[in-house]
Amino acid sequence: MKKWIALCIAVGCALAASVLQAQTWPQRPVRVIVPYSAGGLSDTQARVISERLSAAFGQQFLVENRVGATGAIAAEYVAKSPADGYTLFWATTPQVSIVPLIQKVNYDPLKDFAPVSIFGKNTYVLAVHISIPAKTLKEFIEYVRAHPGQLSYSSAGTGSAGHLSAALFTSRAGLTMTHIPYKGVQAATDLVGGQVQMYFGPAADLIQHSKSGKIRLLAVSGGKRAPILPDLPTIAEFYPAFRADTWNGLMAPAATPKRIIDRIAQEVARATRDPGVIERLNKIGVEAYANTPAEFAALIRSEAPQWRDAVNAAGIKQE
Repeated sequence: MKKWIALCIAVGCALAASVLQAQTWPQRPVRVIVPYSAGGLSDTQARVISERLSAAFGQQFLVENRVGATGAIAAEYVAKSPADGYTLFWATTPQVSIVPLIQKVNYDPLKDFAPVSIFGKNTYVLAVHISIPAKTLKEFIEYVRAHPGQLSYSSAGTGSAGHLSAALFTSRAGLTMTHIPYKGVQAATDLVGGQVQMYFGPAADLIQHSKSGKIRLLAVSGGKRAPILPDLPTIAEFYPAFRADTWNGLMAPAATPKRIIDRIAQEVARATRDPGVIERLNKIGVEAYANTPAEFAALIRSEAPQWRDAVNAAGIKQE
């Protein structure tokens, strides 16, 4: 009986300590682990929200870049970190929904993390070289069908979001094209140069390239038209089964107290309604967007089939 009482007291004390920790958090700087190099699109978004959270909570939210293994190194690091709210993961679609399908990782994206909130949706654009006579997506599809196997598309690497978006598109449209993988920005550069005929890439980059007059933007990959390019149709308008949204957002180690998760999510939502934040994100081709932890978790589950289909369409086998 005494042992039972002692156990109850110990459990009660632990719960009380956990509640107190959540109520007083944060008492020191919070690290935001970013899986990409400083200066890139994802890193820029992470710094925008970190600034806002620092101001909101009166503690520094410090961006820390941990690069490698397509983001798996950063994900594994956060998954194994203490669930105390002082280490957050700047998660993106690849680490959560793509990488685990194409390479072995030491984390479970559904079990090892607690979704907090998305901070933005990235607009990917289907662009073609100006030598292609098609002025619309419908005309481009007809042109490719008339030239099976003669055209190619570039990507920032095998298994990248751009590669899988293109593979899913060609599969849904019944097109035969050759994939040419690159590393980084060369994929867009060679589209401009005419070495390849199609490329799926971030809107901000392709809008800049389109000013050269050497490429044409035909459609966006998301489920709805993008605010930054309202006149471009979505591919889903032609193929309802196609959807290739990508996002960036915050996740925490799985056992992080719900009170901490909810407080961060509320501040992220507040930030996405700020005109200044919206403008900063629009300039880099990102739609300011937030959701609740439950909605974030549901989104991850709902998008899994589309990325599995994309991986299969690309013919990628898990390493």
